[in-house]
Amino acid sequence: MALIDKHRDQRGGLIAILEGVQANYGYLPESALRLVAERTGRSLVDIYGVATFYKAFSLEPKGRHLCSVCVGTACHVRNAPTVVEEFQRKLGIQPGATTEDREYSFETVNCLGACALGPIVVVDGHYFPQVNARQVDEIIEKTQAGLDFVEVTTDKRVFPVEVFCARCNRSLMDPDHLIEGYPSVRVTISHGRKHGWLRLSSLYGSYTIESEHGIPADTIAHFFCPTCHAELAGATDCSACAAPMVPLIVRGGGMVQICSRRGCTSHLLDVSGLGS
Repeated sequence: MALIDKHRDQRGGLIAILEGVQANYGYLPESALRLVAERTGRSLVDIYGVATFYKAFSLEPKGRHLCSVCVGTACHVRNAPTVVEEFQRKLGIQPGATTEDREYSFETVNCLGACALGPIVVVDGHYFPQVNARQVDEIIEKTQAGLDFVEVTTDKRVFPVEVFCARCNRSLMDPDHLIEGYPSVRVTISHGRKHGWLRLSSLYGSYTIESEHGIPADTIAHFFCPTCHAELAGATDCSACAAPMVPLIVRGGGMVQICSRRGCTSHLLDVSGLGS
């Protein structure tokens, strides 16, 4: 109830509500969607329309852990199918399925843009490069131990993403302004009495930014789409510093979330919408 009341009158607030529901349940149950419709005054058809339009949302229960294996061309020729087969054998499920105990969901995804490091496996937003079938056991063990406490020795900066506004679905990419050799992500932000543009590196895991105004360390900024001007606010708080996370839709589905606090390096990649 509090989640719905907080966002229902905001522009684009339905997205934030659905993000919060999915964060709580792991998917969007029908009973919750009916409650959202009742409390917001919107039709259930409208609610389902938004929930099915954005691939980051799921109407089916997901496991506590999401394991994704890239099967794009570069990963495929580097024996990604054997990695897929080993995950199937270890988890006892096919791609697109969830284990009976709801611990694991397993899927294959399309090209993630880091072809030189294939085969790529992403588990709960953690990125594993050059995986072979023998490493699947180790990845599952690390997942069970808690990936937040496991050092994943990989350079995430090689992972470019193309992102869109979660409200109007317009691209946030600026191909005319490169950062680290890739099109930058352009948003507008406000903090204190200052309002201006911000450009971020589109390399997942990079913290390089350029801004119109200096942003003091530890400042929490509000992010806005430069096209529709809606605030890019989700319902999830940073697990490291409790600041609001900023959701950005990844091309083809999925979502990347970055912390809104200057200096915090927390981020999360959800590729659940990139199924092949």
